[in-house]
Amino acid sequence: MPSRTLPKSACEALKQVHPDVCKRYFGCGLVIPEKLEGCAVLDLGSGSGRDCYVFSKLVGERGQVIGLDMTDVMIVASQKYVQYHQEKFGYSKPNTVFVKGYMEKLSDAGIQNNSLDVVVSNCVICLCPDKRTVISEAYKVLKEGGELYYSDMYASKAVPDSFKEDPVLWGEGMAGALYWRDLITLMKDIGFSTPHLVAGSHIVVHNPELQRKTGDVKYASGTYRIFKIPQNSIKTKALVTYKGTVPDCAECFEFDASHYFKTNVPVEVGAEMAAILQNTRFSTDFNISMLETTGLNQSSTPQVNVMCCPTEIKSARGSPPLPSCPS
Repeated sequence: MPSRTLPKSACEALKQVHPDVCKRYFGCGLVIPEKLEGCAVLDLGSGSGRDCYVFSKLVGERGQVIGLDMTDVMIVASQKYVQYHQEKFGYSKPNTVFVKGYMEKLSDAGIQNNSLDVVVSNCVICLCPDKRTVISEAYKVLKEGGELYYSDMYASKAVPDSFKEDPVLWGEGMAGALYWRDLITLMKDIGFSTPHLVAGSHIVVHNPELQRKTGDVKYASGTYRIFKIPQNSIKTKALVTYKGTVPDCAECFEFDASHYFKTNVPVEVGAEMAAILQNTRFSTDFNISMLETTGLNQSSTPQVNVMCCPTEIKSARGSPPLPSCPS
């Protein structure tokens, strides 16, 4: 199936990443949210640094990119190309740094609370036993209005504890994959918005031995975007009109699999989506008119089923989920 097209700016940035960095890449997607100019971005489990160097180009010289990894070999490998990309992008000084540390202890790595605009991760959280702590740490370091945007593996049901004793299942991410419904509960408990599914696809297990071990547990890769909405934000349904001002999205802005905004076309959205558009970096890209009596923290009414399973996704345009650059 043809892949969902990436924005031109992300494709151009990816083409400029050093080939040796790309060769050592092990993610399951490309986690590139829109409108990153000037943002401070943290990549959890940065590995070879491929995504970080894409972000380095997209945030611009005024932005900042931090890559966090727990292994010395990956930190050394990624740091090797900091100056290369600085010169490639024409920056007077580097905007990217790689630090050794753990996702569960971001303060120990020198990352300050309420300091980041975007936190990303690419198929790493499934390898972490304590997902609640990881998500809580991401929440702490994000500014109000900040975004957690990440790709990971998910399971069709709660994975048995016995899977975690198998080193192959753990190494493949299958033993640590979160049941997708538990993701929704986890995010809401910590204080994040409802997870909005951007893209997803089935993971087909071809190995007969792994099929036998996992039984009826099915897997999918899914990319979600979740926001740290201010606690006192006004939440009510709204009529929103996209201005066409998000970079690379002049005609339309495909926010997630359920929200597709055409330029200058009014769309009614639920309370939580309205709060997201009002309180994040996208606030200047929409004209927003409230439709209900304003009140604090009213319950959200998603416009469409944004909490769907990643294996059931169909984007607003009907396009398959995995990203690629146009040929």
